[in-house]
Amino acid sequence: MAKSPKKTDAAPKAAAKPRKPAATKTNVLQMEKPAKAEVRQMEASVFISHEQVAELAHRFWNERGRTHGHHEEDWFRAEQLLRSNAGKLLRGKAS
Repeated sequence: MAKSPKKTDAAPKAAAKPRKPAATKTNVLQMEKPAKAEVRQMEASVFISHEQVAELAHRFWNERGRTHGHHEEDWFRAEQLLRSNAGKLLRGKAS
């Protein structure tokens, strides 16, 4: 049986993706401490939900007498308060 000729106008194949190294056990003492910016990001994203911020901002709005035009201030204040509390919990300084 004769071999068929190779197609020369076909697109070249993409290079194979490199494999990830096998997971190894790492000693906790060898792990690097995260930077302060990373800790702040973890505090904000891991412990605070949209619903928590909304509830607290709504409470601030009620306490202010339900006046309109300050919703962004209430939201920012609620985020800041929740982040500071989450940071205290993360660092083990909860009161």
